[in-house]
Amino acid sequence: MTVMAEAGIREYRQELTAHPQDLKVLRVIVRAHLRYWGFDQLVEAATLGVNELLSNVDKHTKSASCVLTLQRQPAGVRVTVSDTSTALPVVRSPDWAAESGRGLVLLRELATSWGVKPTDEGKDVWFEIEISTTSGEPAA
Repeated sequence: MTVMAEAGIREYRQELTAHPQDLKVLRVIVRAHLRYWGFDQLVEAATLGVNELLSNVDKHTKSASCVLTLQRQPAGVRVTVSDTSTALPVVRSPDWAAESGRGLVLLRELATSWGVKPTDEGKDVWFEIEISTTSGEPAA
């Protein structure tokens, strides 16, 4: 696991293997960075989004190896999970009685924007959350 972060830096990047037993620690890391950057209002939505994206890597790709990147922006954060699968995620109508299958629908509701970008190595799945998304206040 490679971690890159420094005081005052606007980006956090971590190479990891997205296994369910590791997600709790990763949520703690995301919370810490958002609070350090002054985005306490975004902590719950961002950690939920990160959890969903990393869970999808474990469930829907052949390799759970991925990279989590947090990028500080003026009004919020951009989260990117890069994996080695070329299969693009599909938002489906959820079965609300099922145990899973609602992650991307939830992400779409939480995030200011989100998307997928194919890469030479696989794909990047990203989302952005701004203060105005969760607080009702206009973004600065």
